[in-house]
Amino acid sequence: MKYTIVSDLPGRIRLRCGAYAFDEEQSFSVMAHLQALPYVERVKASHLTGSILLFYTEGFRGSVIRAVAAMGKDALQPVAESDRDPALGIDMQFKQRLYKMILRRLVNKFLLPSWLKVPLYLWRGLGFIRRGWSCLRRGMITVDVLDGAAVGVSLLQGNYSTAASIMFLLGLSELLEDYTRQKTRSALAQSLAVHVDTVWVRRDSGEVQIPVAQLRVGDHVVVRSGSMIPIDGTVCDGEASVNQASMTGEPLPVLKKAGDSVFAGTVLEEGCLAVEVRTLLSESRISKLVELIEQSEALKANVQAKAERMADRIVPFSFLLAIGVFVFTGNWRKALSVLLVDYSCAIKLATPISVISAMREAAAHKVMVKGGKFLEAVAEADTIIFDKTGTLTVASPAVSKVVPFAGFRRDEVLRTAACLEEHFPHSVARAVVRKALEEELRHAEEHAEVEYIVAHGIATTYQGRRVVIGSHHFVVEDENIRLSEEQLRQVESTANGDSVIFLGVDGEAAGFLCISDPPRGEAAEVIEALRGLGIRHVVMLTGDGETTARNVATSLGIDQYRSQVLPEDKASIVAEYKRQGRKVIMVGDGINDSPALAAADVSISMKDASDIAREVADITLLGSSLRELITLRTLSRSLMTRIRSNYRFIVTFNTLLLLLGLGGVITPNASAVLHNTSTIAISAASMRPCLKGERRKAVEKE
Repeated sequence: MKYTIVSDLPGRIRLRCGAYAFDEEQSFSVMAHLQALPYVERVKASHLTGSILLFYTEGFRGSVIRAVAAMGKDALQPVAESDRDPALGIDMQFKQRLYKMILRRLVNKFLLPSWLKVPLYLWRGLGFIRRGWSCLRRGMITVDVLDGAAVGVSLLQGNYSTAASIMFLLGLSELLEDYTRQKTRSALAQSLAVHVDTVWVRRDSGEVQIPVAQLRVGDHVVVRSGSMIPIDGTVCDGEASVNQASMTGEPLPVLKKAGDSVFAGTVLEEGCLAVEVRTLLSESRISKLVELIEQSEALKANVQAKAERMADRIVPFSFLLAIGVFVFTGNWRKALSVLLVDYSCAIKLATPISVISAMREAAAHKVMVKGGKFLEAVAEADTIIFDKTGTLTVASPAVSKVVPFAGFRRDEVLRTAACLEEHFPHSVARAVVRKALEEELRHAEEHAEVEYIVAHGIATTYQGRRVVIGSHHFVVEDENIRLSEEQLRQVESTANGDSVIFLGVDGEAAGFLCISDPPRGEAAEVIEALRGLGIRHVVMLTGDGETTARNVATSLGIDQYRSQVLPEDKASIVAEYKRQGRKVIMVGDGINDSPALAAADVSISMKDASDIAREVADITLLGSSLRELITLRTLSRSLMTRIRSNYRFIVTFNTLLLLLGLGGVITPNASAVLHNTSTIAISAASMRPCLKGERRKAVEKE
């Protein structure tokens, strides 16, 4: 495929193949083809301009260009409707409608003869007048009434050009509002979508892991603590508490036992269930719910909702002023100047455009925001609370040491630990399993029911013996497994600041594993930058011991931390800060973080977070770096600055137009043109990136 390079930055390149080099259907095939390449992170293609935007792993620029050059339209494989990103379709549809609207306006204005324009404008104007009259009949004086009055008066006065301009701008406003609504609906649908690749299924030989696409009705799927339930089904075995907030909005988990129904997209918080598949994912209740989702008013930023309410409240005053002007002057032209210059149109249009543009910009920088109000909360926050493991520390910790106690072998300790940990979606569990695989230690499942105690540990029956693994608090205090003074000294001398998990077998300490979990390379820099962006309080919470917590906090420059924190304690600590009047951001990734994430003013989950953390979180970082927090804070503050600036400009400029119109300095037609032009200008300005200059370049390089 032929191309020209339009933009070329490290890790990011835009190529243009020419307008309609591929059609809309083929644009999805182009994206799917390039996205399948291992060094391509993200692709966006537009059939309208023939543009292909690629984000790729640095060092593979040549490979990306060669892949595009070698791509032939005839060889592209079609992409099923269900596999397409709905957001891309929404963007394409919006651009097509916008281009058609502008083209129609230009044709009507410059090419149609006058004898055809007038009936066309009258016909279109009747639609606005009917809508305004409908609101009046219901006793409502809204922006629709003002719009209908402005169009009607212009037509009665014979100002067809003015009426056409008003109707074009109102149509543009409706198009942008519809686009905002669809984008919000799409974001909601994506946040509810079930992203599960593999599941554990019971077979005669035991539990086996299979791709979710191979599931069949009647299969028995095993779901454990912290995992999302991937299908609609009936519980055939086990008991567990299930978070159904995504389906019912219930804030508290519900107990599920044999015979109860469970639904795809809900999250199992504690316990274990065997679920008989009733319907496949494509036919599940959540899939039907996603299809019916409408715009959620709750997801609007408070400032956006206030702007819309204020816009409607201003309307009666515009009418009163216009009537007053006519009563005192008897001049229809001056009264019309008031109707044609209103604050509400620009206020109601500019604010949602600013919010949705900021959300799109966040997504472009690998930050998924579920609603405008969460950007506002990030901008207002003065406190950020971090979970340590997997958040401030590397996303992939490693087992640095495996130490058996007397009477046990090292391989036995590691194999048993891996056997218990392999079912649980946490970075430490994955580290243990990975270590066993590296040492080629097979850990065939011979245990009975696995019980996961959130933020404490795991217990099971293994080869006829009760086996527990977890924190010191769980193994020693809860399970009453005694550690001798010599064993305690051995742990202290061996750990060297690493996190420690203990293994107990039949009431006896079998050994311990040291988990090396160093801080992320960028963590200290990010914390310092957040302080510079107005975050006054940085707090770290961890279930680790005091020594490990202090070492990490000191290395990162964190002055407030809590060690040996239980999940319920994390939520209470968040609530404590909120009672002090602070606006709190909570950042976490694990099952044990979910109560705190739910309690915060705004919650952020990491890329590799557990299902329940992603479900609860308001914002998800899609990249692997904490630097996206700087991007998010900078963008959200810039958004709020823009909204306040827009408001000041709208009030000042339109007040000036009113005064000039009342003074007879400018005509109603000039007032309408200036007002409409300013509305377009402020709307266009609201679409500009919030991240500017050097900051945007830095983000693009990350």
